[in-house]
Amino acid sequence: MSFYYKIANKQQEFEKIHQLNYKTFVEEIPQHPENNEKKLVDPFHKENTYLICLDGDTLAGMLAVRDIQPFSLHKKVLDLESYLPPHRSVCEIRLLAVNPSYRNRKVFFGLVRLLYRYLKENYDLAVISGTTRELNLYTQMGFTPFYKVVGTENAQYQPMYLTPENFEKSPGGMLLAKDISFLPGPVEMVKSVKTALQTPPISHRSPNFQQKMNEITKQLTAMTRAKRTQIVLGNGTLANDMIAAQLARLKGMGVVLVNGEFGRRLQDQSLRAGLQFETIEVPYGEAFSYHTIHEVLKNKKYSWLWFVHCETSTGILNDLSVLKQLCKNTNTLLCADCISSLGAVSIDLTDVYFASGVSGKALSAYSGLAFVFYHHSIFPSPTLPRALDLGMYEKNDSIPYTHSSPLIEALSSALVYYNSTSPYEQIEKVYSYIRKEIESLGLRVIATPQHASPTILTIELDKKINSQEIGYQMGLQGYLLHYATHYLLDRNWIQIACIGALKMRDIKGMLSSLHFVIQEHRENTVRL
Repeated sequence: MSFYYKIANKQQEFEKIHQLNYKTFVEEIPQHPENNEKKLVDPFHKENTYLICLDGDTLAGMLAVRDIQPFSLHKKVLDLESYLPPHRSVCEIRLLAVNPSYRNRKVFFGLVRLLYRYLKENYDLAVISGTTRELNLYTQMGFTPFYKVVGTENAQYQPMYLTPENFEKSPGGMLLAKDISFLPGPVEMVKSVKTALQTPPISHRSPNFQQKMNEITKQLTAMTRAKRTQIVLGNGTLANDMIAAQLARLKGMGVVLVNGEFGRRLQDQSLRAGLQFETIEVPYGEAFSYHTIHEVLKNKKYSWLWFVHCETSTGILNDLSVLKQLCKNTNTLLCADCISSLGAVSIDLTDVYFASGVSGKALSAYSGLAFVFYHHSIFPSPTLPRALDLGMYEKNDSIPYTHSSPLIEALSSALVYYNSTSPYEQIEKVYSYIRKEIESLGLRVIATPQHASPTILTIELDKKINSQEIGYQMGLQGYLLHYATHYLLDRNWIQIACIGALKMRDIKGMLSSLHFVIQEHRENTVRL
């Protein structure tokens, strides 16, 4: 069985809802009189939002959400509001029904999980009169009884309420509330990394912390073949600003390469730092002509060139080795943004003047630590802001100011993976598998295979399929895809990251859901 959860939006789905409604609340629970049509149309049908579970064309289960008051529960509980916790927006859950052929609790759990995600998006409280036959199951999901049992002798119900927070804390919710991240960050993490973050904090001035910092610095330096690594409490933007501050100390003109959103950010950071530079730009999703870059560097003397190694916005992997050689031949200092490539592909920073990286993304630790890699000695500068002064970090072995020992412990745990196994092959394997399945759906991956980074797939959707709607529907299934940022929304693109501790069953589940969502939207487009 391959279940798919969604908000009902088709006439044939509504017909099946009426049929299951009749089977449950007429034939099984005698709340309503029989009729020849074998259908029961809820009196609030036009006001209901139906959350349903499908097994192919079969309606396996359903529930209805309605936020127009008075609720049906108002008739059973006088002064209903006085029994409820403080809230901003409330809805009523009704008509929870599971097809008798699917009463193995999997469908029920899936519907409650879908309800939780829907509540998080729209409400902070839901009320329900749930059948007393499943009261234990309800309470395991975080439902809280607040009134005496109501109904008739043959159909008894317990008034209850549910909040997203109570669901998350419940035994069932702790298992079901978790979404699977296919985002470029935060990514799925292994248990040892999560456990490491719970390590009690220690002083950043203690010998134990200094030893741990030295160990990690040496490992990152060895991974990248840089000679020096500084670890900064902050994000990748800070690391790039620190590089920009160092470039500002050089004389001469620079070059910034732009073929995506993050190349454009380097351009912006260069402007903000007051750097003198020119831009070589090609459209988003295209690879650079390295012959053109060579001609530019050869015909005019430049001091430095700055580029993004993995352009996350498009999935392009710009060629580090070629650019190193071009810059070496023209005596140009090369700087690389390796924020999305560090940990995803093998990186050799030999002959790279500066490079940036982060603890999140492919390294699969928690965000909050940034790295600057380089080879030469840097001394503190009295003219730079202290937070941007890389020389202060070098002088103090990466600990000039307060640091976070739990983040360092989590990073240390994540880096163990790079000692014991080779994660690059696994990321490539995941990427290849997902790409093949995506292309089998008739969708175009923006980056061509010869220029693609295994970190992430950027996918162009059909013009009549809305990327925001696809992303939202996938979120209801529990799979987080990247779509809700302006450069993706503007181009109707979605992204699937291939980094982090992804399990094959989750990858297959995500692809199965995406296939269903895409197919459904295509069918709707044909009807229109």
